[in-house]
Amino acid sequence: MSETNDTQRKSALVTGSSRGIGLAVASELAQAGYNVCLNCSSERGLAALQEHADALAARYGVQTLAVAASVGNADEASALVSAAHKAFGRLDVLVNNAGITHDGLMVRMKEEDFDSVINVNLKGTFLCCKAAGQIMMKQRYGRIINMSSISGIGGNAGQVNYAASKAGVIGLTKTIARELAARGVTANAVAPGFIATDMTDALSEKQRVSIGAQIPLKRFGQAADVAHLVRFLASEEAGYITGQVICVDGGLAL
Repeated sequence: MSETNDTQRKSALVTGSSRGIGLAVASELAQAGYNVCLNCSSERGLAALQEHADALAARYGVQTLAVAASVGNADEASALVSAAHKAFGRLDVLVNNAGITHDGLMVRMKEEDFDSVINVNLKGTFLCCKAAGQIMMKQRYGRIINMSSISGIGGNAGQVNYAASKAGVIGLTKTIARELAARGVTANAVAPGFIATDMTDALSEKQRVSIGAQIPLKRFGQAADVAHLVRFLASEEAGYITGQVICVDGGLAL
């Protein structure tokens, strides 16, 4: 862990923060002055994650922690949340960003591909919310931000598992918003559209042009577009916003 002497800072845990949107969110929160716990799914990615954590600590003067944990595993998810809480002495913000895809048409999809996506994207979100929610309820303060997708709102052919998981995240978010509100904890979901990451880099040029033509703003979003919204939802200024699903999609879901 990289440290500073400031023990009064708010702290955040961002799952799935080794790259893309998750890393952008971790950077945005560190820039805003939060101590940040970064997460990757396995020990294989821990060295690179630690480099990101060290860089954020050096650049923004905050404490950072890098933890390898698979959020779909109950013991590992609980240990991840506990590690962040122990390192920083508090846990104010949870951003559930960890997610995977195993795309395929419904009639051809293997059961294990359906289950694995649900396990990480939906069950992993539940497990981290449960562990963090217990801490936040005792603090009587917390911000939970769950990453959904426009696929969870309108569906997407070839992504029945992913769309189901992200629709589930919306239902989960709205429910815990009701359950935790009396303890000063808010819960909101962010639904990105097509964001320029290594996942969209895999699209062919023809696919990119076709998708771009359907977006009212005529471009893919940037990871920073999502991170800016998460930063606001994590703030005290967003204290009267809970149970909401906010699209960051250039108008695609309109």
